[in-house]
Amino acid sequence: MTDIKMKPSAEKRSIPLFIDCDTGVDDAMALLCAAKMKSFDLIGVAAVAGNVALDKTLPNTLNVLALAGRTDVPVYKGAYKPLVRPLVSAPHVHGLNGLGGVELDSSPRKEEPEPAWDALYNAAMEHEDLVLVAVGPLTNVAKAFIKYRELPKRLSKIVIMGGAAVGGNTTPCTEFNIVTDPEAADVVFNSGVPIVMCGLDVTLKAYLTGTELDELAKLGTPQAIFSYQSQQNALRYEMSKGLPGICLHDPAALFFAEDETMFTARKAGIRVETRGSITSGKTVTDLDSDKKMSYREHRVVLDINRDAFRERIFTLMRKYSET
Repeated sequence: MTDIKMKPSAEKRSIPLFIDCDTGVDDAMALLCAAKMKSFDLIGVAAVAGNVALDKTLPNTLNVLALAGRTDVPVYKGAYKPLVRPLVSAPHVHGLNGLGGVELDSSPRKEEPEPAWDALYNAAMEHEDLVLVAVGPLTNVAKAFIKYRELPKRLSKIVIMGGAAVGGNTTPCTEFNIVTDPEAADVVFNSGVPIVMCGLDVTLKAYLTGTELDELAKLGTPQAIFSYQSQQNALRYEMSKGLPGICLHDPAALFFAEDETMFTARKAGIRVETRGSITSGKTVTDLDSDKKMSYREHRVVLDINRDAFRERIFTLMRKYSET
């Protein structure tokens, strides 16, 4: 009998990932998770003004990555204000420093000299399968799309946290990331490429209860303890609004980019209202309307397997105890 020698299977290559964020408490959780994902190779992170001003979100991004042990990841400075509007931030949710009042050690790494919009373009030119996950106002992304017209088609997937088919959290019809810079969002949705919108329709279902946050803290790592402490103010705020726990909006978008089977999504046309007196910043979809838009290749994420979401968070955070 002849022995048949089997070739070892090739290890699946990590997909290059670029994150654009306004590092507040849920952005921080997304960065901590991304740092431990084997499916992605985190090649760059850009900071933008949003949850708090850029002079907070930029060092927050650097310091959270340092906490994650990822000082190898370059961080890029983005826009300090929206395209045409003044910045309106959310320190009442994220704390004055953006991290719920928790002070992290300063990263030994400094931001790169390259602006965020140039960095995204250069990353896309170098990596043909680059995935962009944008979880803050879309100012940096819009600047990149305006400057480099071919850029949108160079990205293999674009997933954003922002918007909502129904409702809002900043006004009755607008979500924070979109209403902070609706003109930028309109540029992105009109770029001619499909965008995945992980808005409030799904992210309000992507939560951890207070008890689950307590369980996270019991992992005992600096990363888990930071996550627990930094989320406390936001947890109190969201529970005061009748929510069942702390909504981890930004990890939801990251997880969709990694594994769509955890979610339910539908194709739709999406536009952003920029002129309405009471609707400016509204993401308008044709999901259930008789009249359909001409471009309907975007996707609106509507539901999530919360048990799978919670388990993925814990699986990734447990990895910090293995190193």
